[in-house]
Amino acid sequence: MLTVGFIVLQEARGVAEREIAVLEAELIAAKKAELRNYVSIARTAFGPVYGNALPDDEIAKREVLQILAAMTYGNEGFYFVYDYEGTNLVSPRQTWLIEKNWAGLSDSNGVPVVDELIRLARQGSGYHTYTWPKPNSGKPATMVSYVIGLQDWHWAIGTGIFIDDVLASVASARAQTKARVQRTFLYIGGITSAAVFAVFLSGLFLNLRERRLAEDKLKALTQRVFDTQEEERGRVARELHDSISQILVGVRYTLELARRRQTTGDTRAGDSLSSGITHLNGAIQEVRRISRDLRPGVLDDLGLGPALQSLAEEFGARTGIEVDFETVVFRNRLDQDAKIALYRVAQEALTNVERHSGATRVNMLVRGTKLGAVLRIQDNGRGMPETGSEPSGLGLRNMAERMARLDGTLRVISTKTGLMIEAQVPLTHMLTPIAKNPVGLSKGQDAKANQ
Repeated sequence: MLTVGFIVLQEARGVAEREIAVLEAELIAAKKAELRNYVSIARTAFGPVYGNALPDDEIAKREVLQILAAMTYGNEGFYFVYDYEGTNLVSPRQTWLIEKNWAGLSDSNGVPVVDELIRLARQGSGYHTYTWPKPNSGKPATMVSYVIGLQDWHWAIGTGIFIDDVLASVASARAQTKARVQRTFLYIGGITSAAVFAVFLSGLFLNLRERRLAEDKLKALTQRVFDTQEEERGRVARELHDSISQILVGVRYTLELARRRQTTGDTRAGDSLSSGITHLNGAIQEVRRISRDLRPGVLDDLGLGPALQSLAEEFGARTGIEVDFETVVFRNRLDQDAKIALYRVAQEALTNVERHSGATRVNMLVRGTKLGAVLRIQDNGRGMPETGSEPSGLGLRNMAERMARLDGTLRVISTKTGLMIEAQVPLTHMLTPIAKNPVGLSKGQDAKANQ
C-alpha cells in the first residue's frame, strides 16, 4: 500500500505540474498578445508620418520620437527606441538611458539585452525575455519585450511588460500543490499502519479530492484570465477612440490649414498635403477598426445577430473571401456572457479560415433551437490534419474553454471539403422574452431588446 500510495502521489504531482505548465504558457501568451496590441497601437499612431518620410527626414524622426515619448500606459508601461548602433532615443520612464549607447548591455544573468533587441528588429520583429529594473521601484524583475524594426531609419521600436505577477502566481500554485502532495503522503502513511483496506479507501478519497480542488482552482484562474482579457480589450478600445483618434483628427486639420497657407507657393505642395490627409484618414479608420475588434459596440447596442453580420461583412471586404451569413431571429435573448462567447468563437473561427484554410467561401449561421442557441461556421478549405478527437491549437482550445465555462458544447468536424465549427449554448443562458412593445419603448427599441 505504501508503494501504491507513492505511485498515486507521483501521478498527482505530474498532473498538477502539467496543468500548471499549461496555465503558465497561457498567461504568458496573453501577455505577449497584449504587447503586440500595444505596438500595433503605436505603429498606427506614427505610421502616417513614417510612411511619408524619407530615410534622412529629421523633422519626421523628431515627430515620431515625440509621439512615442508621450504614449505611456499604466503605472510602468512605456515605449523605447534604439537605433541600430545601440543608442537609446526614447525611454520616458527611465530618462537616464536617453542619448547613451547601450550596445553590449546584458542583464544580471548575462543575457544580452540591447544587442538582442536590435537583432530582432533587423529581422522584422520578435519577443525577448530578460531581467530589467522596474521604473517605479528600481528592483530587477523579469520582463518580456516585443520589438519591431523601422528599416528605413534603422530604428528598433518596442515595449515591454513585467511578468513577475505571472511567475509569482505560478510559483504559489506550485508550492501549494507540493504542500498538498506531501500532506497527502503523510495521511496515507499514517492510515496504512491501521488497516490496508482503510488505507486504500482513504488514498482514493484524498486523490480524487485533491484533483477536484486543483481542477476547480485552475478553472477559476482561467476564468480570471478571460475576464481580465475582456476588460483590457474594452479599456484599450476606449483609449483608442478618446485619445489617438482625436489626435489624428487634429493633425488632419493642421495639414489642411498648412495646405491653404501654401497655395500661393509651389503648387505640388497641395498635392503632397492632400496625400498626407488621405493617409491620416486611413489611420483614423484603422484605429476605429481596431476598436471594433477589441470590443464591438454593435454587440451591446443591437445584439449578437447584427454584430456577427457586421463581422462577416468586414471580414469579406478585407480578405476577399465570400461570406454567406444567415440568422433566424429568436425572441429569447442571450445573456451577456453567452453573446460575448459566441462572438469570440466567430472571431477565432474566421481568423483560422483566413490564416490556415485557404478557403474561398464561408457559411455562417446563428439561430435559436429547443436546446439553446447555435453558431455554425463552415468553410470550403483544406480542413485540418488528424490530431485526435480533442481540439488542437490555441484558438480551438480557447473556443472549447469558452463553451465549457457556459456548460455548452463545441464540435469541430474536418473533412476533405472543409472544416465545420459548431458552438451551442444551453437554454440556461437564454433570458425570458420581453413583452411585445412594453410601455415606454418604440417599435425599434422593442425589436432591439428582443434580439
